[in-house]
Order: sequence, then structure tokens, then C-alpha cells
Amino acid sequence: MEATLAQLAALVEGELHGDGEVRIRGAAPLCEAKPGEITLLDRADREPCLKHCQASAILGPADLTPNGRPLICVQNVHAAFTTIVKHFRPTRNAPPRSISPQAAVSPTARLGNDVAIHPFAVIGDDVVLGDRVTVHSGARLMAGCRIGDDVTIFPNCVLYEDTVVGPRCILHAGVVLGAFGFGYDSSSGIHKLSPQLGNVVLEADVEVGANSTIDCGTYGATVIGQGTKIDNLVQIAHNCRIGRHNLLCAQVGIAGSSSSGDHVVMAGQAGIKDHVHVGDMAILGAMAGVINDVPPEGRFAGIPATPIREQAIKQAALARLPEMRKQLRQLQIVVENLARRLAGSNDPGDSPRQPRRGSRADSQPEDWEASA
Repeated sequence: MEATLAQLAALVEGELHGDGEVRIRGAAPLCEAKPGEITLLDRADREPCLKHCQASAILGPADLTPNGRPLICVQNVHAAFTTIVKHFRPTRNAPPRSISPQAAVSPTARLGNDVAIHPFAVIGDDVVLGDRVTVHSGARLMAGCRIGDDVTIFPNCVLYEDTVVGPRCILHAGVVLGAFGFGYDSSSGIHKLSPQLGNVVLEADVEVGANSTIDCGTYGATVIGQGTKIDNLVQIAHNCRIGRHNLLCAQVGIAGSSSSGDHVVMAGQAGIKDHVHVGDMAILGAMAGVINDVPPEGRFAGIPATPIREQAIKQAALARLPEMRKQLRQLQIVVENLARRLAGSNDPGDSPRQPRRGSRADSQPEDWEASA
């Protein structure tokens, strides 16, 4: 499939600079584009990146200056590039929406209109599927699950008993909802599983990334608020209540009975202690270790997590520790010498103490790190 630049400019309602008859046969990112393809440059200050780019044409913002290569300028670069990519890579034809004879569907399950259940999916007793639900191969919905309209459940997801999934949710491959929480009675030196009688509730428009897990509540529900997006490999423990429109990046771990407000962002590998609340609009930096409540609109980072400005001061001081340690040792020697003089303890032949060459005070950071 090919198109001229003039056709692509019309497709995205952009302003064309250069030869509109140039033929384009594909679209690719800046570092991958080849001759005959169009690429995107989303900011004018990244123009030097074009130096080694082989693309035949550029899609860019309105303030991008033509540099001899054909250019289409638009207001929203990413939206326009998405349109162009879809033009060259049309969506594959979806299989007919039907219930595969190779799927196992309980006779007590209630199915909405236009439901698609792929081979080897398992739908348990008393499960309710809304309209236009898609359940891919290998997914298992245990007894009592309630699935809203327009939900997509990708392969090999497991939904334990009584899981509730609101409309328009997306569960990517390998998601597990409702597994037992990590709660044990350890009296008598033996770890005995505590009651795990609750469930998981996903409100509308939640997306859960591949191989992420959300444990059931002990007695009630573990709740994920409307519009929250969860990346791959995220763990949310029992009794947590995640607010609306949160963003939880990869490998975030949230311990039991913690909660978050609305519009919270947790960057990759952030860890949240149990029984902690993260306030509305807060942002947690990558690998933040949260052990106390975070106030609304707080910006926290580090281990333990503290306000980002405070963390920056700590990190700047930490980088100077080798130099400061050396200075401290030198000052200690000066103070010791002054103390001897003030005490009148020096004999006429005494001389002030000097750092020995090659001593710890005179060493480089690599010398004392090994011996510290």
C-alpha cells in the first residue's frame, strides 16, 4: 500500500511543505525509518535528530522549519502519526464473534449480546457476561464473576470467584484477579492462612497490564477505581483501595490495606508499605519506598520516600561524602593539636600531629571505601 505525501497531508489535515507527489509506502519511528517511509518529529528542538534519519518525509509540529526534506505540519503530531500508521497497517480482520464449541461454558452462566468466547476459555457457574464481552483462549472465569459491557479479557487471565469487572475494562494476558492475599496467622510458630473471604472489584474503564495481580480482600473487596491504568507486573495486595484515574507503572508493589486518592502517579518499582494512604494528585518517583502517608499533591522519591526537593539535597550531599570525610579527618587532627596546646601538654620537642602520607585522611575514595 502506497500513498503520496499530498494524500497523507489531506488524511491528517496537515500543511504540506515540499513535493506532494513523493510516494510513501510506510511509517516508522525516527531511528527506524527507511527511504520511502515517513517519520515523526514531535518537537522542534529535536531537529538535530534528523541528521542520521533516512526517512523520505517528516511529520512534525507547526513550528518545525522545513530543512529540504518534504514536511507535513500538524497541530497534534502523535494523533496524526497514529492515523498515518493505521493507514499503512490496517487492523487485522477480527474472527467472527461467536462462542467456540471448544470453550467450556457453564449452563448456569448468563451471556449478553454479541459475546465472543474463544477456544479453551472456561466460564464457571453463575458467571454473568455483559454485551460485547470478549474472552480469549485459556482465560478462566470462576463461579460468580460479573463482567460488564465491552470488556476484553486476553489469553490466560484468571478471575477468582465473585470478581467484578466494570464496563470497558481491559485485562491483558496473564492477569490474576482475586488470588488469596498474603495474610497468615503465625501463632504457635506455624503460618496458617488467614480468612480470604472477599473479592476484587474493578470499576469502569480500568486497564490491567500483563501478568499483574490483584489479591482479594480479607472480608470485603479490594477496589480499583474508575479509569485507573495499571502497567505490567504490578502487585496490589489484599484490602487495598486504589482511587480513580491512577497510573501505576511497571513493578509497582502495594502492600495490604493501603489506599490512594484520585489522579495519583506511581513510577516504576515504587513500593508502598501496608496501611499507608497516598493523597490525591501525588506523584511517587521510580523506586520510591513509601513508609508513611503522602499528602495530596506531594512529590516524593527515594528510600524512604521524602519530598523530592529534600531528596535532591540528600543526594547532592551524598555525592560529596568522600570529600567531606577526608576534610573531617583533617579537621579532627587540627582540633587534636589545638587541644594539646591549650592543655599545655606539649613538650618542647613535640610537634603538631600531621596526617601520614597514604593515611586514610589522605586517601582517595577508592582507598577508604574498601576499608570503611
